[in-house]
Amino acid sequence: MIKSSHRYAALAALLLAASAPLFAQDLTITNARIIVSNGTVIEHGSIVVRGGKIASVAEGKPASPAGKVIDAKGMSAMPGFIDAHKHVNPGPDEKGQMESILEAGYTTVLAGGGPADSNLTLRDHIESGMINGPRVIPSGQVPIRNTTPDAARAAVRDLVAKGIKHTGEIVLTPEPGPPPEEIGVLKAIVDEAAKDGVQVNVHAVSTPALIAGVDAGVRRFVHLPNKDWTGYDAAAKIAQTNTIVLGLMAFGAPTIDRESAPPAPVTFPRDDSPRFRDGKPWPEAIVGANRDEKGRAMGTEAGYTIVNARRIWDASGGKALGFCTDQNFADVVVLEHELKSYSIMFSMQDIFRIIGPNTAAYLNMSDQIGTLEPGKLADIILLDGNPLEGIQNMLKTKVVIKGGKVVVDKR
Repeated sequence: MIKSSHRYAALAALLLAASAPLFAQDLTITNARIIVSNGTVIEHGSIVVRGGKIASVAEGKPASPAGKVIDAKGMSAMPGFIDAHKHVNPGPDEKGQMESILEAGYTTVLAGGGPADSNLTLRDHIESGMINGPRVIPSGQVPIRNTTPDAARAAVRDLVAKGIKHTGEIVLTPEPGPPPEEIGVLKAIVDEAAKDGVQVNVHAVSTPALIAGVDAGVRRFVHLPNKDWTGYDAAAKIAQTNTIVLGLMAFGAPTIDRESAPPAPVTFPRDDSPRFRDGKPWPEAIVGANRDEKGRAMGTEAGYTIVNARRIWDASGGKALGFCTDQNFADVVVLEHELKSYSIMFSMQDIFRIIGPNTAAYLNMSDQIGTLEPGKLADIILLDGNPLEGIQNMLKTKVVIKGGKVVVDKR
């Protein structure tokens, strides 16, 4: 039986969801370059928003404008960015962190881990208007080690009782691969989750771990393999099972001469030194670093992720790669760090697809977000300049619209 406190929490969430359109604005965006993110680009177009959803996207002037008019001359409209794995938490820094995420252009974030109740609290703070932030999708922890299949099933049922539809990242042993008892627990989690539509999100940073997860029934992975090369056969299995792997392509790439800004927990000195994403010297500080026979960190993570991303992309016809950042320093800096790695292997149109419709598909929200099409939520960002010219113009968000409401305006 569902506890009364859980029933009240679920009811509150439903009431919040129902009231969301009340905060939406009717809007008309004119004179915009529109990156639809399905391969279509409208050089001079308009977008009409009614009741928090996109009513029309068209070339030229709108046939039937609505509400406030935003002249986007010199700017490009794109779907709000989606980050499908990021660690976000309520607390004294939540206001600054959420504003940083929004101002970078993100309108939807899947909480990557942490306690379920904390993720629910953060979501509710945003949905109630207490703080300004992206749409946060809560997750909850489900243990896989030092536990039993029955206990893992119970943890999934607890998420269901709280109204949560995502597990936090479930970490599989990368080398030499997950042991049988770990896989046994994972299969129980996958089976139990399927009964109530809970998505299982797995952290597998080696190809053996990733393929073991696929064989256990997992279809969503939060990181590319960074321990080894993903071969053609493994990439084909990923594609054939409709699995999606989030990039985190820049995990092993150094950050150099970029100062993060408050409320970031670290500031990187401008001393021309390569640093890991925690600000410590690269590559030694890489978590679980790949090492040579003398124990020296190699930094090969950067190479593995970039090549593996392309191999998985090619095998799947561009469907199996989504976007996440994981990191928690200044979000525009984090976005730039990721996009630099993507730009080595992918065109701008590919990048739009990865951060938009592919990541929406990862979240099973393709019918709501990811492209600028009629009927979808009005999650729209206006960028200064033309992002088709390069990633630098994806770092220039001027206006953020979430569900039809202007939540950032830096014009």
